[in-house]
Amino acid sequence: MPTENEMIELLRNDGILILPLSLRLIQENTANRNRIYDAAVEIAWMDKKARFVVELKSKSTPLIFRNALNYLKSTPLPEHYLPMLIMPYLSEQKLNELEQLGVSGIDLCGNYLIIVPGEFAAFRSGARNRFPSSAPIKNIYRKNSSMVGRVFLAKPRFSSVQGVCSEINRRNLLVTANIKKPISLSTVSKSLKTLEDDLIIGRKHGIDLLQPEKLLTKLAEAYFPPKARAITRIKLPYSKNEIISLLLKQSRKMKIPIAATGTSSFNLYAVMGRGDLLSVYCTDLGSLLENLPGSQMDRFPNLELIETNDERVFFNPFVSEGFPWASPVQVYLELMDGDKRDQETATQIKSFILDNYQKEFKQ
Repeated sequence: MPTENEMIELLRNDGILILPLSLRLIQENTANRNRIYDAAVEIAWMDKKARFVVELKSKSTPLIFRNALNYLKSTPLPEHYLPMLIMPYLSEQKLNELEQLGVSGIDLCGNYLIIVPGEFAAFRSGARNRFPSSAPIKNIYRKNSSMVGRVFLAKPRFSSVQGVCSEINRRNLLVTANIKKPISLSTVSKSLKTLEDDLIIGRKHGIDLLQPEKLLTKLAEAYFPPKARAITRIKLPYSKNEIISLLLKQSRKMKIPIAATGTSSFNLYAVMGRGDLLSVYCTDLGSLLENLPGSQMDRFPNLELIETNDERVFFNPFVSEGFPWASPVQVYLELMDGDKRDQETATQIKSFILDNYQKEFKQ
């Protein structure tokens, strides 16, 4: 990722091309009413010319983009100058947002928007991002770090990073069972930084979830099913409620964490018809099967056991009469990973999650 000094050097040496227009650096550090801009440039097309004050940013995160726009729009510009933002990468969405606000933008990948009211305008997009994020955690929405985002959908407001960390570990069945190590404060802090850069959380008054719907979208885009070490389907001579009681008793006796899958828990939050098969995650399938009088040969199983150590599926379960069902977020993610019918049901779960967010946030 280039530094702002390196970006100035590119301007100095005509290293930023916006063909068929031309770009020329006029001045560095332009001052106006005690306000400093990074540079002033001139754009020329045929016999027309226009001058711009430039805000340079070395990163292209949503938060930095938003702050840069606020900077450009919050103060009068020098006479006869227009506002411009230069960043390493500007997506088509960002260029469209710039257009709506009347701000020109150029990136280092070949995308640009030049607006000179009443004179000319130029637009180019589609060049790939040559400067992807180099965040310490590559994708905070994908693996165990996704629990940082998920915890805000259960509790949307925290007073400290330590509070977020403690709440995540408290809601993780594998941590409370001493099977997995607690998530570290460092991992939480790095994940929160990305969530803030993505404008999903804010730190104006503590740490607040601002965009729950965007967070759900990010989690769904990054979701992948847990890796199963073993899967067994059996037929037990009991009703579903009896099987639940038997599993609960066996898991407590053997000290084996269990949690129903999202596809077996959705009816707690939405309406959808599905078969009687109860699907359950566990950490030790063999021990859980001991003393269960079932047949694996039956063509119509009513219990599926999935052995996995994936912390995400054991995170923040909804406990009813002692039995841990999947959280609404886990249900939503599993359904979004399913077929069209599952995804239609996921919209009901999404409404449940967002309604719950509104209730929790108002408290």
